[in-house]
Amino acid sequence: MTNSNGNRNDWQTNPRWRGITRPYTPQDVNRLRGSLQVEHSLARHGAERLWSLLHNQTEPFIAALGATTGNQAVQQVKAGLQAIYISGWQVAADANNAGQMYPDQSLYPADSVPNLVRRVNQALMRADQIHHAEGKNGITWFAPLVADAEAGFGGNLNAFELMKAMIEAGAACVHFEDQLSSAKKCGHLGGKVLVPTAEAIQKLVAARLAADVMGVPTLIMARTDADSATLLTSDIDPRDREFVTKQRTVEGFYHIKSGLNSAIARGLAYAPYADILWWETSKPDLEEARQFAEAIHKEFPGKLLAYNCSPSFNWKKNLNDATIAGFQHELGKMGYKFQFITLAGFHALNLAMFELARGYRQSGMTAYSRLQEKEFLREQQVGYEAAKHQRFVGTGYFDSVQQVITSGSTSTAALHGSTEEAQFTDVVDALSMASGITSPENENMSGASLPDASMMANRWEESDELMPSGD
Repeated sequence: MTNSNGNRNDWQTNPRWRGITRPYTPQDVNRLRGSLQVEHSLARHGAERLWSLLHNQTEPFIAALGATTGNQAVQQVKAGLQAIYISGWQVAADANNAGQMYPDQSLYPADSVPNLVRRVNQALMRADQIHHAEGKNGITWFAPLVADAEAGFGGNLNAFELMKAMIEAGAACVHFEDQLSSAKKCGHLGGKVLVPTAEAIQKLVAARLAADVMGVPTLIMARTDADSATLLTSDIDPRDREFVTKQRTVEGFYHIKSGLNSAIARGLAYAPYADILWWETSKPDLEEARQFAEAIHKEFPGKLLAYNCSPSFNWKKNLNDATIAGFQHELGKMGYKFQFITLAGFHALNLAMFELARGYRQSGMTAYSRLQEKEFLREQQVGYEAAKHQRFVGTGYFDSVQQVITSGSTSTAALHGSTEEAQFTDVVDALSMASGITSPENENMSGASLPDASMMANRWEESDELMPSGD
């Protein structure tokens, strides 16, 4: 099998690898690969699609939200987003294999993020199967997943194995940060300890080697926390010494000068080994973003950059409305082609459930009925699909499977005779007629008992609260 991930000529001539340094040979890759090349279709498709999206000149940037469940990912794709972020923070908080709620300190089992990647891909695969079986093929469901490998959960070999697990699960891009894995923190917490630049580079090399051994052009994102980290494990690397103060901590770490210059130095060092650079910032600052981008592009023209539009920032405290509105487009002009909100899933999930629970406590079924009305309205307006929850998760799809198995003779089909078929099928048609939208299916329906769609729309445009008016 010919594979571009293990061919020196391809590394030298293929634009995909322009600017990428590999301190090893194709012979090294082939020796470590084994005799049978396993194909990883989801990872390959995602990597190739993400690379194409990032180089699409008609898109100023690719926007993504962090998903913490497969259903959230399906909703993101249905709403039009083209990529999905899989956050280690969110995995720590509510989606890890230990079944615990953790802070973002690498406390969860190392295979937790690959498992969420797999779970999300399986949800997207089911959505694709459902729509394809219904003859609806207008959506590209297999959005590329950008996954968080944190600090690699150990040394070089841990990073190598974690990268392989990410690819097996179907990740398109994986990012590694330059913190000490045993003391890793969220980029917006204190107490962060950096490893020497050379050690961080070795983990990027380990990740690239893993991708080459797996035969997949997975994108590698290098993240630096040097903007706010104040500690360093060792001053062995000459590149780090200008930032070392020589003061030591009780653990033996060196104090260092954090800030933009330190982040730039790290970014320049990582650029030859990564496809995308991400510097974790302490606040949303366009001028600092511009300085970082210009410094990188001066030495590495066209290098892809990523930016975390973090929920850890108080956006209205830092920026006015006009700047917030244009923030991402300004970043896009600087070359920040991948922009994401890491913890979007966590905050959306928590606020939505809190509002429903609060409304339910005060007004009972009125609150849930209002949520349901909004679902019906969004289905009619913009194609939201989860109101019909049985169909959404695949009941009709598996009815079709059963029909094929039994040559159409089954009497146990689940969707036929369901309350969803009886009570939900005509709701959107009714809303469409009430708002003047007709279809062959609703032409014969009487308008006497139809809901007033415009009234429903106004009710929801005024407030999305699931509370009685005046609360």
